[in-house]
Amino acid sequence: MEINIRKLELTDYEVLIKVMKQAYPQMKEYVWAKKSIQKLTTIFPEGQICITVDGKLAAACLSIIVQYELFGDEHTYADITADYTFNTHTDIGNVLYGIEVFVDPEYRTLRLGRRLYDARKELCEHLNLRSIVLGGRIPNYSKHSHELTPRQYISKVRDKEIYDPVLSFQLSNNFLPIRVLKKYLPEDEASKENAVLLQWNNIYYSKKNLNTMQDSVIRLGLVQWQMRHFATIDDFYNQVEFFVNVMGDYKADFVLFPELFNTPLLAPFNHLSERESMFELAKLTEEIKVRISDFAISYNVNIISGSMPYEENGELYNISYLMHRDGKIDEYKKIHITPNERRYYGMKGGSEIKAFDTDCGKIGLIICYDVEFPELPRLLADQGMKILFVPYLTDTQNAYTRVRNCAAARAIENECYVAIAGCVGNLPGVNNMDIQFGQAAVLTPSDFSFPTNGVKGEATPNTEMTLIVDVDLNHLKDLHYNGAIRTITDRRKDLYDTISLNTEK
Repeated sequence: MEINIRKLELTDYEVLIKVMKQAYPQMKEYVWAKKSIQKLTTIFPEGQICITVDGKLAAACLSIIVQYELFGDEHTYADITADYTFNTHTDIGNVLYGIEVFVDPEYRTLRLGRRLYDARKELCEHLNLRSIVLGGRIPNYSKHSHELTPRQYISKVRDKEIYDPVLSFQLSNNFLPIRVLKKYLPEDEASKENAVLLQWNNIYYSKKNLNTMQDSVIRLGLVQWQMRHFATIDDFYNQVEFFVNVMGDYKADFVLFPELFNTPLLAPFNHLSERESMFELAKLTEEIKVRISDFAISYNVNIISGSMPYEENGELYNISYLMHRDGKIDEYKKIHITPNERRYYGMKGGSEIKAFDTDCGKIGLIICYDVEFPELPRLLADQGMKILFVPYLTDTQNAYTRVRNCAAARAIENECYVAIAGCVGNLPGVNNMDIQFGQAAVLTPSDFSFPTNGVKGEATPNTEMTLIVDVDLNHLKDLHYNGAIRTITDRRKDLYDTISLNTEK
């Protein structure tokens, strides 16, 4: 007999489902969809483990990595998996969360479950994660529920007065019960919808020096940027560093700069056409990106660098960079190009929309005009986005009102926070960048946990300043389940849905 432990592959799917049905005969209709296995094996292949016996798949376990403070000890299976989309998985999380384990009854005498759990523990140690957490079923509880509470049942299982095929096994593998999770898995009738939150601690864990959030409160720093002429590019850098330094001193988690905030550097090219001068400015983008990324690392803060022109294969794009404080850089190209950008600069729109993993959870990033199209933030919300950043550049109060009101609507529709920041003041001597109107703000859903006007904080209009605001992600979680309105949950997906047609990534 040959026993082999390996990564689960999508080609295992048909056999995997047969084994699952044999392991859970009372829950045959609740098997994993192929698209779910495909996503898990794509986003976290190391966490999907199976065992074969003489080449036949006999057991499997599935896992994701989560930033556990975003969920806490009171959560459901739907919470932790983002309704089976697994958008809660993040490579920079701190806990390995077990979402499935089963063994073909034919091979249970081989102790394959213990091998799977040992493999999980090795993975947890290898990835330097704090612990393994899971919601364990108690399938024999239905036989005792008429006389025992879940707490009493767990106590008797622990004292070996009652045998439970799941909980007894987990206790024997050094998992500690933390609490009872009510309504954890509604379809689990055998457990009466209960589960036991269990934890195994990695004693070799070394705390990561990434300033990973320790609670649900995130501090946002918004820069209301005054347009002014700079004698040299170093003067521009000094002004950027001043704001980053201030936000760092106030322990901000994010700094948001406005759209095209570096356009004062267009002044030396004013003798050229608008398009030609923007190409010249685009030549500085790589240098500026590297310099601001250095600021993010030095001042220990994540920076959204507003946006800048970017040249690629002879085309101009409006690009924003997310500079993580650990040195990683993500980027987003503005998708919806305004008539002004198209007419004067010939800019092209990007083609990718995705939420970004940060040390404060998943965020979304779109640019100005993009926020007037509700489909983009909805796609980001479906990917787990909780904070949407919108750098903008508006010349008149009319234009600003469009951005502001649409951003407020996106906060309500998607149960998220929306941070907007723009440029202010005048910029004479630079073609097509002469006047600006702006007011930075952090907008919220409208419910009891939030300000009555849906505004967490706002700056003084048309004045250079900073806005520093704390937002609590737990308020979003409470809204999702207990809000007066629940826009994400109540959406009629049986009638309509929003999907991305871009399948390149």
